[in-house]
Amino acid sequence: MTLIIIIITCAVSFLCFNNEKLFNELKHYPVVEASRGQYYRWLTSGFVHGDLMHLFVNMFVLYEFGRPVESYLTYYFGTSGGSILYLMTYLLIIVMGDIPTYYKNRNNPYFASVGASGGVSGILFIFILLYPWSMLGLFAIIPVPAIVFGVLYLWYSTWASKNQNGNIDHEAHFYGAVAGMLIAVITRPEILPEFIDNLITNFPLK
Repeated sequence: MTLIIIIITCAVSFLCFNNEKLFNELKHYPVVEASRGQYYRWLTSGFVHGDLMHLFVNMFVLYEFGRPVESYLTYYFGTSGGSILYLMTYLLIIVMGDIPTYYKNRNNPYFASVGASGGVSGILFIFILLYPWSMLGLFAIIPVPAIVFGVLYLWYSTWASKNQNGNIDHEAHFYGAVAGMLIAVITRPEILPEFIDNLITNFPLK
């Protein structure tokens, strides 16, 4: 399912690279969503990207962390059930990540955003719940434990949403991460005590 999502996202993004009208029809644009009721954009914006590098980074991260998350879900919910749950989780995260910026910017004609970052953030944070002490690359260079990376990521997203201008939807990153963790706990509550036990049992400095 991870590969299917990546293929579809790449196909839609490449179409939009050469079709500005389609790009504008699919992007997250709160003022238009509010005035025309085009709430489908909360979902479609997750399949559109601003450029090739934006697309590559999001799909690379999704590939790296989506596969173990999908494997986790298929292990507990079966091949079909887990794959469907994984897909629904990813799509729901994208929508939930866009809702806060919709309410914040529904009267702001200058704000619009695109990208799978919110959905990818949610999948990444499910991975962190599963493997908190695995090593991730901060700035793709500095190795840090996943749990530390997650804390820094949430802090930066909060700071950037308040202090940076532009159309990068840092709030979608933050709320996507929160949505991913929330969905993971709702669908299988045991993940939370397992996460806490993993933090304590495998703490590297004890």
